Amino acid sequence: MSWSSSRYDPRTFKALGYHDALQRFRDSTDTPRAYLERCLEMIREREPVVKAFVALNEAGARAAADASNARWKAGRPLSPIDGMPIGIKDLLETNDMPTQMGCEAFEGNFPKRDNAAVWALRQAGAIILGKTATAELGGSHPPATTNPFDPARTAGGSSSGSAAAVAARMIPAAIGTQVGGSIIRPAAFCANVALKPTQGAINRGERQATSMSTHGVHAGAIEDMWQVAIEIAERAGGDRGCLGLFGPRQAPAAQKPSRLILLETAGWSQLDAHSKSAFGALLEGIERAGIELLRRTDNPLLEKLEGAIADAASVCNAITGWENRWYQRNLLNAHPQGVSERAKAALAKAEAMSVADYRNALFDRRAAQAAYAATAPLADAVITLSSPGPAPLWGGDAPGKPLPPRPTGDPVFNFPSSMLFAPAVTMPLMAVAGMPLGAQVMGQQHEDARITGIARWLLQNVDPVVAA
Repeated sequence: MSWSSSRYDPRTFKALGYHDALQRFRDSTDTPRAYLERCLEMIREREPVVKAFVALNEAGARAAADASNARWKAGRPLSPIDGMPIGIKDLLETNDMPTQMGCEAFEGNFPKRDNAAVWALRQAGAIILGKTATAELGGSHPPATTNPFDPARTAGGSSSGSAAAVAARMIPAAIGTQVGGSIIRPAAFCANVALKPTQGAINRGERQATSMSTHGVHAGAIEDMWQVAIEIAERAGGDRGCLGLFGPRQAPAAQKPSRLILLETAGWSQLDAHSKSAFGALLEGIERAGIELLRRTDNPLLEKLEGAIADAASVCNAITGWENRWYQRNLLNAHPQGVSERAKAALAKAEAMSVADYRNALFDRRAAQAAYAATAPLADAVITLSSPGPAPLWGGDAPGKPLPPRPTGDPVFNFPSSMLFAPAVTMPLMAVAGMPLGAQVMGQQHEDARITGIARWLLQNVDPVVAA
Protein backbone atom coordinates (compact mmCIF):
# COMPACT_ATOMS: atom_id res chain seq x y z
CA MET A 1 0.00 0.00 0.00
CA SER A 2 1.26 3.45 -0.90
CA TRP A 3 1.25 5.97 1.94
CA SER A 4 0.15 8.58 -0.59
CA SER A 5 -3.26 6.89 -0.53
CA SER A 6 -5.44 7.03 2.54
CA ARG A 7 -7.65 4.15 1.46
CA TYR A 8 -7.30 0.97 3.46
CA ASP A 9 -7.92 -2.48 2.00
CA PRO A 10 -7.51 -5.47 4.33
CA ARG A 11 -6.85 -7.73 1.36
CA THR A 12 -3.69 -5.89 0.36
CA PHE A 13 -2.40 -4.01 3.40
CA LYS A 14 0.77 -5.57 4.79
CA ALA A 15 1.42 -4.81 8.44
CA LEU A 16 4.91 -4.92 9.92
CA GLY A 17 5.83 -8.19 11.59
CA TYR A 18 8.77 -9.33 13.71
CA HIS A 19 8.25 -13.08 13.98
CA ASP A 20 8.93 -13.44 10.27
CA ALA A 21 12.40 -11.88 10.68
CA LEU A 22 13.70 -14.38 13.23
CA GLN A 23 14.99 -16.91 10.72
CA ARG A 24 16.93 -14.13 9.00
CA PHE A 25 18.49 -13.24 12.35
CA ARG A 26 19.45 -16.87 12.86
CA ASP A 27 21.15 -17.18 9.48
CA SER A 28 22.65 -13.66 9.69
CA THR A 29 20.95 -12.34 6.55
CA ASP A 30 19.36 -9.67 8.75
CA THR A 31 20.01 -8.23 12.21
CA PRO A 32 17.99 -6.53 14.92
CA ARG A 33 20.05 -3.39 14.37
CA ALA A 34 19.15 -3.31 10.68
CA TYR A 35 15.52 -3.96 11.57
CA LEU A 36 15.60 -1.06 14.05
CA GLU A 37 17.09 1.27 11.47
CA ARG A 38 14.24 0.46 9.09
CA CYS A 39 11.78 1.34 11.84
CA LEU A 40 13.57 4.62 12.52
CA GLU A 41 13.49 5.46 8.83
CA MET A 42 9.73 4.91 8.76
CA ILE A 43 9.35 7.07 11.87
CA ARG A 44 11.28 9.87 10.17
CA GLU A 45 9.03 9.54 7.13
CA ARG A 46 5.64 9.36 8.80
CA GLU A 47 5.89 10.84 12.31
CA PRO A 48 5.52 14.51 11.24
CA VAL A 49 1.91 13.78 10.24
CA VAL A 50 0.96 10.77 12.38
CA LYS A 51 2.42 12.13 15.65
CA ALA A 52 2.42 8.71 17.33
CA PHE A 53 5.36 9.35 19.70
CA VAL A 54 5.97 11.84 22.47
CA ALA A 55 9.53 10.64 23.20
CA LEU A 56 12.16 8.52 21.45
CA ASN A 57 15.36 7.02 22.83
CA GLU A 58 17.26 6.37 19.63
CA ALA A 59 20.69 6.09 21.25
CA GLY A 60 19.45 3.62 23.84
CA ALA A 61 17.58 1.67 21.18
CA ARG A 62 20.67 1.36 19.00
CA ALA A 63 22.75 0.15 21.93
CA ALA A 64 20.09 -2.42 22.81
CA ALA A 65 19.88 -3.53 19.18
CA ASP A 66 23.63 -4.05 19.02
CA ALA A 67 23.48 -6.19 22.16
CA SER A 68 20.66 -8.18 20.59
CA ASN A 69 22.76 -8.64 17.43
CA ALA A 70 25.44 -10.30 19.50
CA ARG A 71 22.99 -12.65 21.21
CA TRP A 72 21.41 -13.75 17.94
CA LYS A 73 24.83 -14.25 16.35
CA ALA A 74 25.86 -16.43 19.28
CA GLY A 75 22.63 -18.39 19.02
CA ARG A 76 21.48 -17.27 22.48
CA PRO A 77 18.58 -14.80 22.13
CA LEU A 78 16.78 -14.07 25.38
CA SER A 79 13.39 -14.74 23.80
CA PRO A 80 11.61 -14.63 20.43
CA ILE A 81 11.12 -10.88 20.95
CA ASP A 82 14.83 -10.23 21.56
CA GLY A 83 15.59 -7.12 19.51
CA MET A 84 11.95 -6.18 18.84
CA PRO A 85 11.40 -2.37 18.82
CA ILE A 86 8.38 -1.64 21.01
CA GLY A 87 6.46 1.51 21.91
CA ILE A 88 5.18 2.10 25.43
CA LYS A 89 2.02 4.09 26.10
CA ASP A 90 2.96 7.22 27.98
CA LEU A 91 0.96 6.27 31.05
CA LEU A 92 3.58 3.65 31.98
CA GLU A 93 6.83 4.54 33.65
CA THR A 94 10.13 4.04 31.83
CA ASN A 95 13.50 4.62 33.46
CA ASP A 96 15.01 6.27 30.39
CA MET A 97 12.18 8.54 29.18
CA PRO A 98 9.68 10.90 30.83
CA THR A 99 6.16 9.77 31.72
CA GLN A 100 3.91 12.77 31.10
CA MET A 101 0.53 11.03 30.59
CA GLY A 102 -0.65 13.45 27.91
CA CYS A 103 -1.30 15.99 30.66
CA GLU A 104 0.17 19.45 31.16
CA ALA A 105 0.22 18.88 34.91
CA PHE A 106 2.77 16.09 34.37
CA GLU A 107 5.01 18.04 32.00
CA GLY A 108 8.61 17.15 32.79
CA ASN A 109 7.64 14.19 35.00
CA PHE A 110 10.58 11.77 34.89
CA PRO A 111 10.40 9.19 37.69
CA LYS A 112 13.30 7.12 36.23
CA ARG A 113 11.53 3.85 37.04
CA ASP A 114 10.32 0.98 34.87
CA ASN A 115 6.76 -0.25 34.94
CA ALA A 116 6.61 -4.00 35.65
CA ALA A 117 5.71 -4.77 32.03
CA VAL A 118 8.51 -2.55 30.72
CA TRP A 119 10.97 -4.31 33.04
CA ALA A 120 9.80 -7.68 31.72
CA LEU A 121 10.17 -6.56 28.12
CA ARG A 122 13.75 -5.47 28.74
CA GLN A 123 14.44 -8.83 30.41
CA ALA A 124 13.18 -10.52 27.23
CA GLY A 125 15.59 -8.45 25.13
CA ALA A 126 12.99 -6.15 23.60
CA ILE A 127 14.02 -2.62 22.61
CA ILE A 128 12.04 0.12 24.35
CA LEU A 129 12.17 2.58 21.48
CA GLY A 130 9.79 5.31 22.57
CA LYS A 131 6.77 6.54 24.48
CA THR A 132 3.56 6.62 22.48
CA ALA A 133 0.98 9.38 22.76
CA THR A 134 -1.98 8.93 25.07
CA ALA A 135 -5.18 10.80 25.61
CA GLU A 136 -4.85 12.90 28.76
CA LEU A 137 -4.56 10.65 31.85
CA GLY A 138 -5.92 7.79 29.76
CA GLY A 139 -9.26 9.59 29.42
CA SER A 140 -11.08 11.19 26.51
CA HIS A 141 -9.10 14.40 25.86
CA PRO A 142 -7.16 13.52 22.67
CA PRO A 143 -3.49 13.92 21.84
CA ALA A 144 -2.27 15.29 18.53
CA THR A 145 -2.04 11.80 16.98
CA THR A 146 -3.76 11.31 13.62
CA ASN A 147 -5.02 8.19 11.89
CA PRO A 148 -2.33 6.76 9.60
CA PHE A 149 -4.92 6.04 6.90
CA ASP A 150 -6.49 9.52 6.98
CA PRO A 151 -4.93 12.38 8.99
CA ALA A 152 -8.33 14.09 9.22
CA ARG A 153 -9.55 11.24 11.44
CA THR A 154 -8.75 10.18 14.98
CA ALA A 155 -6.52 7.22 15.69
CA GLY A 156 -8.79 6.43 18.63
CA GLY A 157 -7.86 6.56 22.26
CA SER A 158 -6.65 6.55 24.79
CA SER A 159 -3.91 4.29 23.33
CA SER A 160 -3.74 6.61 20.33
CA GLY A 161 -0.02 6.54 19.62
CA SER A 162 0.36 2.82 20.22
CA ALA A 163 -2.27 2.01 17.62
CA ALA A 164 -1.03 4.60 15.12
CA ALA A 165 2.65 3.64 15.39
CA VAL A 166 1.85 0.02 14.54
CA ALA A 167 -0.53 0.97 11.73
CA ALA A 168 2.09 3.27 10.19
CA ARG A 169 4.61 0.39 10.18
CA MET A 170 6.90 2.32 12.50
CA ILE A 171 7.13 -0.58 14.97
CA PRO A 172 5.80 -4.16 15.04
CA ALA A 173 4.18 -3.91 18.48
CA ALA A 174 3.26 -1.47 21.23
CA ILE A 175 1.81 -1.58 24.71
CA GLY A 176 -1.57 0.03 25.33
CA THR A 177 -3.96 0.13 28.26
CA GLN A 178 -7.74 -0.15 28.53
CA VAL A 179 -10.29 0.80 31.15
CA GLY A 180 -13.30 1.17 28.86
CA GLY A 181 -12.18 0.77 25.25
CA SER A 182 -8.66 2.12 24.97
CA ILE A 183 -6.98 -0.93 23.42
CA ILE A 184 -9.62 -2.51 21.21
CA ARG A 185 -11.12 0.63 19.67
CA PRO A 186 -7.92 2.40 18.53
CA ALA A 187 -6.59 -0.93 17.28
CA ALA A 188 -9.74 -1.35 15.20
CA PHE A 189 -9.51 2.20 13.86
CA CYS A 190 -5.90 1.56 12.83
CA ALA A 191 -6.08 -2.02 11.44
CA ASN A 192 -4.04 -3.58 14.26
CA VAL A 193 -4.57 -6.89 15.91
CA ALA A 194 -4.70 -6.35 19.65
CA LEU A 195 -5.24 -8.31 22.84
CA LYS A 196 -7.16 -6.86 25.76
CA PRO A 197 -6.48 -9.68 28.21
CA THR A 198 -8.43 -11.10 31.10
CA GLN A 199 -8.54 -8.55 33.91
CA GLY A 200 -5.27 -8.71 35.83
CA ALA A 201 -3.53 -11.07 33.39
CA ILE A 202 -0.58 -8.72 32.76
CA ASN A 203 1.12 -6.96 35.68
CA ARG A 204 0.28 -3.26 35.57
CA GLY A 205 2.97 -2.29 38.06
CA GLU A 206 2.23 1.18 39.37
CA ARG A 207 -0.95 1.47 37.25
CA GLN A 208 -3.32 -0.38 39.61
CA ALA A 209 -5.55 2.41 40.88
CA THR A 210 -8.67 1.30 39.00
CA SER A 211 -10.37 -2.10 39.04
CA MET A 212 -10.90 -2.36 35.27
CA SER A 213 -7.61 -1.11 33.86
CA THR A 214 -5.55 -3.62 31.87
CA HIS A 215 -2.32 -3.65 29.90
CA GLY A 216 -2.56 -5.08 26.40
CA VAL A 217 -0.67 -5.44 23.14
CA HIS A 218 -1.11 -3.81 19.72
CA ALA A 219 0.68 -5.55 16.87
CA GLY A 220 0.80 -5.99 13.14
CA ALA A 221 0.70 -9.79 13.43
CA ILE A 222 -1.14 -12.04 15.82
CA GLU A 223 2.03 -14.07 16.41
CA ASP A 224 3.81 -10.95 17.69
CA MET A 225 0.78 -9.85 19.71
CA TRP A 226 0.75 -13.09 21.69
CA GLN A 227 4.51 -13.35 22.01
CA VAL A 228 4.82 -9.91 23.58
CA ALA A 229 1.99 -10.63 26.01
CA ILE A 230 3.29 -14.01 27.13
CA GLU A 231 6.89 -12.82 27.50
CA ILE A 232 5.69 -10.12 29.91
CA ALA A 233 3.44 -12.49 31.82
CA GLU A 234 6.07 -15.22 32.15
CA ARG A 235 8.41 -12.73 33.83
CA ALA A 236 6.21 -10.27 35.71
CA GLY A 237 3.04 -12.30 36.18
CA GLY A 238 -0.32 -10.65 36.63
CA ASP A 239 -1.66 -7.96 38.91
CA ARG A 240 -1.46 -8.39 42.66
CA GLY A 241 -3.77 -11.21 43.73
CA CYS A 242 -4.35 -12.32 40.11
CA LEU A 243 -3.31 -15.56 38.44
CA GLY A 244 -1.78 -13.93 35.37
CA LEU A 245 -1.93 -14.85 31.69
CA PHE A 246 -2.28 -18.54 30.83
CA GLY A 247 -1.19 -20.04 27.54
CA PRO A 248 1.62 -21.48 25.44
CA ARG A 249 5.05 -19.90 25.07
CA GLN A 250 4.33 -19.25 21.39
CA ALA A 251 1.19 -18.06 19.65
CA PRO A 252 -1.66 -20.57 19.94
CA ALA A 253 -2.36 -22.56 16.81
CA ALA A 254 -5.32 -21.51 14.68
CA GLN A 255 -8.48 -23.03 16.17
CA LYS A 256 -11.73 -23.27 14.22
CA PRO A 257 -14.74 -22.57 16.44
CA SER A 258 -17.88 -24.62 15.93
CA ARG A 259 -20.23 -21.99 17.31
CA LEU A 260 -19.99 -18.26 18.05
CA ILE A 261 -22.38 -15.98 19.93
CA LEU A 262 -23.20 -12.76 18.09
CA LEU A 263 -23.31 -10.06 20.77
CA GLU A 264 -25.14 -6.94 19.68
CA THR A 265 -24.45 -4.69 22.72
CA ALA A 266 -25.92 -1.22 23.10
CA GLY A 267 -23.92 -0.19 20.04
CA TRP A 268 -26.09 -2.09 17.56
CA SER A 269 -28.57 0.76 17.17
CA GLN A 270 -25.74 3.22 16.50
CA LEU A 271 -24.33 1.46 13.45
CA ASP A 272 -24.39 3.27 10.15
CA ALA A 273 -25.75 1.35 7.18
CA HIS A 274 -22.36 0.69 5.58
CA SER A 275 -20.79 -0.66 8.76
CA LYS A 276 -23.79 -2.86 9.51
CA SER A 277 -23.70 -4.18 5.95
CA ALA A 278 -19.97 -4.91 6.13
CA PHE A 279 -20.35 -6.76 9.42
CA GLY A 280 -23.31 -8.67 8.03
CA ALA A 281 -21.22 -9.77 5.06
CA LEU A 282 -18.45 -10.87 7.42
CA LEU A 283 -20.92 -12.92 9.46
CA GLU A 284 -22.17 -14.56 6.25
CA GLY A 285 -18.59 -15.51 5.44
CA ILE A 286 -18.19 -17.01 8.89
CA GLU A 287 -21.33 -19.08 8.41
CA ARG A 288 -20.15 -20.22 4.96
CA ALA A 289 -17.02 -21.48 6.68
CA GLY A 290 -19.18 -23.88 8.66
CA ILE A 291 -19.46 -21.95 11.93
CA GLU A 292 -22.85 -21.65 13.58
CA LEU A 293 -23.91 -18.25 14.89
CA LEU A 294 -26.18 -17.85 17.90
CA ARG A 295 -28.18 -14.63 18.13
CA ARG A 296 -29.85 -13.06 21.12
CA THR A 297 -33.26 -14.56 20.29
CA ASP A 298 -31.86 -18.09 20.05
CA ASN A 299 -31.48 -18.62 23.79
CA PRO A 300 -32.91 -16.82 26.84
CA LEU A 301 -29.44 -16.71 28.41
CA LEU A 302 -28.26 -14.53 25.53
CA GLU A 303 -31.18 -12.14 25.92
CA LYS A 304 -30.39 -11.94 29.62
CA LEU A 305 -26.75 -11.15 28.86
CA GLU A 306 -27.70 -8.42 26.38
CA GLY A 307 -29.87 -6.88 29.06
CA ALA A 308 -27.13 -7.11 31.68
CA ILE A 309 -24.66 -5.20 29.50
CA ALA A 310 -27.12 -2.73 28.02
CA ASP A 311 -25.97 0.00 30.39
CA ALA A 312 -22.30 -1.00 30.40
CA ALA A 313 -21.12 2.51 29.51
CA SER A 314 -22.73 4.09 32.56
CA VAL A 315 -21.60 1.29 34.86
CA CYS A 316 -18.00 1.40 33.67
CA ASN A 317 -17.80 5.17 33.75
CA ALA A 318 -19.26 5.30 37.25
CA ILE A 319 -16.84 2.71 38.63
CA THR A 320 -13.79 4.25 37.03
CA GLY A 321 -14.79 7.82 37.84
CA TRP A 322 -15.26 6.97 41.52
CA GLU A 323 -11.95 5.11 41.73
CA ASN A 324 -10.03 7.95 40.07
CA ARG A 325 -11.67 10.87 41.84
CA TRP A 326 -9.26 11.44 44.73
CA TYR A 327 -6.03 11.34 42.78
CA GLN A 328 -7.57 13.54 40.10
CA ARG A 329 -8.89 16.01 42.69
CA ASN A 330 -5.43 16.25 44.23
CA LEU A 331 -3.91 16.74 40.78
CA LEU A 332 -6.39 19.48 39.92
CA ASN A 333 -5.86 21.23 43.24
CA ALA A 334 -2.11 21.27 42.66
CA HIS A 335 -2.31 22.20 38.96
CA PRO A 336 -5.63 23.98 38.28
CA GLN A 337 -4.50 25.09 34.81
CA GLY A 338 -2.76 21.81 33.95
CA VAL A 339 -5.87 19.67 33.39
CA SER A 340 -8.28 19.84 30.45
CA GLU A 341 -11.91 20.91 30.68
CA ARG A 342 -12.91 17.37 29.68
CA ALA A 343 -11.06 15.92 32.66
CA LYS A 344 -12.58 18.54 34.96
CA ALA A 345 -16.07 17.64 33.74
CA ALA A 346 -15.45 13.93 34.32
CA LEU A 347 -14.19 14.68 37.82
CA ALA A 348 -17.29 16.75 38.59
CA LYS A 349 -19.50 13.78 37.65
CA ALA A 350 -17.49 11.48 39.90
CA GLU A 351 -17.64 13.90 42.81
CA ALA A 352 -21.42 14.01 42.49
CA MET A 353 -21.57 10.26 43.17
CA SER A 354 -22.33 8.67 46.52
CA VAL A 355 -20.95 5.49 48.05
CA ALA A 356 -24.30 3.88 47.25
CA ASP A 357 -23.90 4.84 43.56
CA TYR A 358 -20.52 3.10 43.44
CA ARG A 359 -21.86 0.02 45.21
CA ASN A 360 -24.78 -0.22 42.82
CA ALA A 361 -22.41 -0.03 39.84
CA LEU A 362 -20.33 -2.83 41.35
CA PHE A 363 -23.48 -4.94 41.83
CA ASP A 364 -24.44 -4.32 38.20
CA ARG A 365 -20.97 -5.38 37.07
CA ARG A 366 -21.12 -8.53 39.17
CA ALA A 367 -24.56 -9.41 37.77
CA ALA A 368 -23.32 -8.93 34.21
CA GLN A 369 -20.33 -11.19 34.88
CA ALA A 370 -22.66 -13.89 36.20
CA ALA A 371 -24.89 -13.57 33.13
CA TYR A 372 -21.84 -13.89 30.90
CA ALA A 373 -20.48 -16.93 32.73
CA ALA A 374 -23.85 -18.63 32.26
CA THR A 375 -23.41 -18.47 28.47
CA ALA A 376 -20.10 -20.34 28.50
CA PRO A 377 -21.56 -23.76 27.56
CA LEU A 378 -23.40 -22.33 24.56
CA ALA A 379 -20.48 -21.49 22.27
CA ASP A 380 -16.72 -21.32 21.84
CA ALA A 381 -16.56 -17.53 21.98
CA VAL A 382 -18.43 -14.30 21.35
CA ILE A 383 -18.07 -12.16 18.24
CA THR A 384 -19.04 -8.53 17.90
CA LEU A 385 -17.81 -5.33 16.30
CA SER A 386 -14.82 -3.49 17.76
CA SER A 387 -16.32 -0.04 17.17
CA PRO A 388 -19.54 1.51 15.85
CA GLY A 389 -18.03 2.25 12.46
CA PRO A 390 -14.63 3.45 11.23
CA ALA A 391 -12.63 6.21 12.89
CA PRO A 392 -14.61 9.47 12.97
CA LEU A 393 -13.37 12.75 11.58
CA TRP A 394 -11.68 14.90 14.20
CA GLY A 395 -10.44 18.41 13.57
CA GLY A 396 -10.10 19.61 17.15
CA ASP A 397 -12.31 21.48 19.58
CA ALA A 398 -14.03 24.56 18.21
CA PRO A 399 -13.45 27.68 20.32
CA GLY A 400 -16.59 28.79 22.11
CA LYS A 401 -18.50 25.62 21.23
CA PRO A 402 -19.48 22.74 23.56
CA LEU A 403 -16.81 20.07 23.86
CA PRO A 404 -17.58 16.98 21.75
CA PRO A 405 -17.92 14.18 24.33
CA ARG A 406 -16.07 11.44 22.44
CA PRO A 407 -13.40 12.91 20.13
CA THR A 408 -11.49 9.60 20.04
CA GLY A 409 -14.61 7.60 19.11
CA ASP A 410 -17.35 5.81 20.99
CA PRO A 411 -16.28 2.83 23.18
CA VAL A 412 -19.79 1.35 23.25
CA PHE A 413 -18.60 -1.98 21.79
CA ASN A 414 -15.66 -2.11 24.20
CA PHE A 415 -17.29 -1.53 27.58
CA PRO A 416 -18.70 -5.09 27.73
CA SER A 417 -15.32 -6.86 27.72
CA SER A 418 -13.99 -4.42 30.31
CA MET A 419 -17.09 -4.82 32.49
CA LEU A 420 -16.99 -8.61 32.18
CA PHE A 421 -13.21 -8.86 32.84
CA ALA A 422 -13.20 -10.84 29.59
CA PRO A 423 -10.31 -11.25 27.14
CA ALA A 424 -10.85 -9.77 23.68
CA VAL A 425 -8.88 -9.85 20.43
CA THR A 426 -9.69 -7.45 17.59
CA MET A 427 -9.09 -8.42 13.97
CA PRO A 428 -8.77 -6.08 10.95
CA LEU A 429 -11.28 -7.91 8.77
CA MET A 430 -13.28 -5.06 7.21
CA ALA A 431 -12.94 -1.74 5.42
CA VAL A 432 -15.68 0.87 5.19
CA ALA A 433 -15.21 3.97 3.04
CA GLY A 434 -11.51 3.19 2.75
CA MET A 435 -10.97 2.98 6.52
CA PRO A 436 -10.37 0.00 8.81
CA LEU A 437 -13.22 -1.56 10.77
CA GLY A 438 -12.49 -4.35 13.21
CA ALA A 439 -14.38 -7.33 14.57
CA GLN A 440 -13.54 -8.78 17.96
CA VAL A 441 -13.81 -12.17 19.58
CA MET A 442 -14.34 -12.38 23.34
CA GLY A 443 -13.89 -15.34 25.65
CA GLN A 444 -14.60 -16.24 29.23
CA GLN A 445 -12.05 -15.15 31.82
CA HIS A 446 -8.64 -16.82 31.32
CA GLU A 447 -9.50 -17.96 27.78
CA ASP A 448 -6.99 -15.55 26.26
CA ALA A 449 -5.11 -18.30 24.43
CA ARG A 450 -8.31 -19.87 23.13
CA ILE A 451 -9.65 -16.67 21.61
CA THR A 452 -6.23 -15.88 20.16
CA GLY A 453 -6.34 -19.23 18.37
CA ILE A 454 -9.89 -18.52 17.17
CA ALA A 455 -8.90 -15.04 15.95
CA ARG A 456 -5.94 -16.56 14.14
CA TRP A 457 -8.23 -19.04 12.39
CA LEU A 458 -10.70 -16.34 11.36
CA LEU A 459 -7.90 -14.16 9.99
CA GLN A 460 -6.59 -17.08 7.94
CA ASN A 461 -9.87 -18.53 6.71
CA VAL A 462 -12.54 -15.83 6.39
CA ASP A 463 -12.37 -13.42 3.49
CA PRO A 464 -12.08 -9.76 4.51
CA VAL A 465 -14.95 -7.46 3.57
CA VAL A 466 -14.57 -4.19 1.69
CA ALA A 467 -17.61 -1.91 1.69
CA ALA A 468 -18.24 1.42 -0.01
